[in-house]
Amino acid sequence: MVKVTYHGHSVVEIQTNGKTILIDPFISGNGQCNHEASEMKCDVILLTHGHNDHVGDTVELAKKNEALVVAPFELATYLGWQGLNVHPMHIGGAHEFEFGTVKLTQAFHGSSYTDEENQQIIYTGMPAGILFKAEGKTIYHAGDTALYSDMKLLAEHQIDVAFLPIGDNFTMGPEDAATASKWIDAKTTVPMHYNTFPVIEQDPHKFVEKLEEGKGKVLESGESIEL
Repeated sequence: MVKVTYHGHSVVEIQTNGKTILIDPFISGNGQCNHEASEMKCDVILLTHGHNDHVGDTVELAKKNEALVVAPFELATYLGWQGLNVHPMHIGGAHEFEFGTVKLTQAFHGSSYTDEENQQIIYTGMPAGILFKAEGKTIYHAGDTALYSDMKLLAEHQIDVAFLPIGDNFTMGPEDAATASKWIDAKTTVPMHYNTFPVIEQDPHKFVEKLEEGKGKVLESGESIEL
């Protein structure tokens, strides 16, 4: 059994093969999350890109839990310089780990880490989406992305659950995300990356209504599904 839990914004927790995996662990400052970063346990952290609301508490969590961090090459290098155990990857590449297989997909967005104290923006390579496969199940986390036509190719992976951003302004809005859901043809599409900030306020239930009946599901923060 693969257990998948949503923690608000783009934070997804996967439990499989005796391991806990966190994707984009933006816990501190995420008003939708019901946990403190100090409470979170993980063996692995998967990152889609370098924006602060996705890297989030990675450094603290990885050091506390001695977790492996899997990220696009430039971001992995930057985090490795901070003493983390990293595995760099890049778009189109896949790697089989003991906990499952990770493949990075395209995402049309930016990727940089903002050092507000020194007023610096640090380039962290290309943004990505994540295809994660374990125990015969496939999970797609789109990261932050616009709609793009090659999403049609993702249908070949027979995705069990897809997490798609719907917030608009920075990513796809509900209309484009509904198109993406149709192309990807996952068994279940879950909206993410909405209502964290005023500029990305959306009604996730109205988004689900745009999808084919039975194809969409709103997960409240802390709610899980089992695959």
